[in-house]
Amino acid sequence: MSKQVFTQVIRGAHEWVKRAEQELDEAIAKHGTDKPVGWPGQTAYYLPMSYALMGLEAKTIGDLRAQVQHARELLKPIPSDELWLPYLGDGLDAGAATMLAQEVLVALRTVNGFTMPPGWQGFISDTIMRELGIQLVDGRMPGFALLLGPAPTTEIAVHTVRELQKRSILVFLCANRGGKTAREQMYEGGVLKEDAPLKECWDQYVVPVGPDTLDGIYVLNWSIRSALTFGNHKRGEWRKCLDYTKRRIHAFGIAFGEIPDDWYAMGAGAILLGYPVISDSKTTPEIRPTGVTVREELVVETDYEKLVPTCIDTRAVKVKVEKIDIPVGYAAAFEGERVRKEDMQVQFGYKYSDAVEYVHMVDGSTIQDGEIVLDGPDIDTVPEGGAMPLSIEVLVAGRKMHRDFEGILERQIHRWTSHAMGFMHTGQRDQIWCRISKKAYQAGFRLKHLGTILHAKMHDEYGGIVDKVAVHISTKPEVVKAKVAEAREAFRIRDDRIAGLTDESVDTFYSCTICQSYAPDHVCVITPQRLGLCGAYNWLDGRANYEINPTGPNQPIAKGRTIDAQKGEWEGVNKFVYQYSNRKIERFCAYSLLEAPMTSCGCFECIVAPLPLANGVMVVNREYSGTTPSGMTFGDLASVTGGGAQTPGFVGVGRLYLSSPKFLAADGGIRRIVWMPKALKEAIRERLQKEADRIGEPDLLDKIATEDDALTEEEVAAFAESKGHPALAMAPLIG
Repeated sequence: MSKQVFTQVIRGAHEWVKRAEQELDEAIAKHGTDKPVGWPGQTAYYLPMSYALMGLEAKTIGDLRAQVQHARELLKPIPSDELWLPYLGDGLDAGAATMLAQEVLVALRTVNGFTMPPGWQGFISDTIMRELGIQLVDGRMPGFALLLGPAPTTEIAVHTVRELQKRSILVFLCANRGGKTAREQMYEGGVLKEDAPLKECWDQYVVPVGPDTLDGIYVLNWSIRSALTFGNHKRGEWRKCLDYTKRRIHAFGIAFGEIPDDWYAMGAGAILLGYPVISDSKTTPEIRPTGVTVREELVVETDYEKLVPTCIDTRAVKVKVEKIDIPVGYAAAFEGERVRKEDMQVQFGYKYSDAVEYVHMVDGSTIQDGEIVLDGPDIDTVPEGGAMPLSIEVLVAGRKMHRDFEGILERQIHRWTSHAMGFMHTGQRDQIWCRISKKAYQAGFRLKHLGTILHAKMHDEYGGIVDKVAVHISTKPEVVKAKVAEAREAFRIRDDRIAGLTDESVDTFYSCTICQSYAPDHVCVITPQRLGLCGAYNWLDGRANYEINPTGPNQPIAKGRTIDAQKGEWEGVNKFVYQYSNRKIERFCAYSLLEAPMTSCGCFECIVAPLPLANGVMVVNREYSGTTPSGMTFGDLASVTGGGAQTPGFVGVGRLYLSSPKFLAADGGIRRIVWMPKALKEAIRERLQKEADRIGEPDLLDKIATEDDALTEEEVAAFAESKGHPALAMAPLIG
């Protein structure tokens, strides 16, 4: 490390620690030592950085004394001409001190009533971290970038962010120069809308975190939680946590302009986590030795055309830039883009017109690969803001293609078409709603480009089962109506076929080990009647993905001898789980909450946990932000459920599993459900009612409490008693 970098890092760290000491003294004088600190309900890890690096559970202002004191102890004197050793370790200690001090500062300002200005994210919750987990592990989001300050021009800022979006890299924005921020440049360049809710920013992979340098700590302490949550490391295991972020979290920082002392200090903290920093300033000294990061620590790139490729190379991020011949950008970063009415050129479906998308297999001799046919007028024939009918029929042929795969391929249409910049897609089957923006239209985007996308992506992702793909698109009203009727009959047959599959009707289940990069011992076992806990993969998906990639994360599991049919335990499954859980999990019972339940990674849609006073279980989905009757939030529950551990009494599930006949079959099934959030109950009401009717409890749903009925375990028990809930008459759940 050059003397300049070393000096600025140490000097900046001293400034951060001194500020933390001063503000802590002021806070103690104002509030005393017992006032709570932290972000309860948003994280289960107190102040995440000190929790991970120090093992400190900082609950009150008084607890922060130890954190600030440790930060001070990590600091070395500011180097002088007479005394200077080029030792990287001292700079990294200063980085750790900076992160600990910054975390104290944001905690104290929260205590003092500070709220983030509108349009800025601020603290990033555990829920958001877990929601992004599946995108991290399946490669859709290969990494993160933290942009410090505005770029020299709006054009450079937009170009940099667009290049990152194309690679599906999440971009965080923070800090300012003279009050100017990169967020303003995103507004000026049309990347973000000034009135866009933060949900849209996350969907577009561009998240304004905060306008100050201090706000960068929100990203760094959000990142360290990945080691605690998905790496299953414990508090205070700082070496393991830092090794995890270096190996697993592919992040980097981009610093625009001259780097001041406070940025250098925060950058040293990022480097300690394994994240290199790339600067566009010619005066920035480079640090090339490897070891702390995978490749170089501090790199200069002044050519803005090469800036993002240099970042990718320096961090060794594995990305895939889609090369599809369409006139607009194409990447997963555009999947959540919303096309508002005032920005819309044309729309299809919903209440405005008939629309349907439909995939079915055909004989290979009847289609020509790559054939894209438009039957009817294109979008340039309707007035701006108008609507058209639309049918998208995808015909596929392949030697390994099965009819069971049609629905799997069809469900990808939403994802694939949504990746086109300026094309909005919601729904599926005959319930779609699509919009094309004015900008996309002006760039030359037309209906044929939907065919281009679908042909390319079918081959790209499902080449193992697809040999030929043709796409027939129609906008003629009579043709679209006929295609809707044809498709609905196919959907009915398809649903009946899938619904008829049971765990007993097959001799093979499928594994999913995608999340082992975050939860090393986790093995998801997918059966016909129990989909993956993330809700994204069912048994047919597992079979399809095994056909596509025989060495991938979805492997067949021969059930073997049945050990206990009621609990869902099989000899072959036990052997597979033991082998693929790094020999950590010896038994697996598919239908039990209390005896050898399935492990959970962290990407689950819902958590099931016991409420002993009501002799039942509660179910909470990740969207629910309140405290559950167990006294814990979803985040609190996730901390004891996730990480790949087998935790009797707590299990992560996909929401559709709640209505399966196999749900907790060994423990009493859905008769055990005594509480769930109202929104979840309504979302799956039809499926739950069908199962309730099957077991002879047609009024069960009315007996399941929600947050409107009960907020504590005692209140749930009283509600169940008043309603005559069947769980109260069952054998004790916990003996």
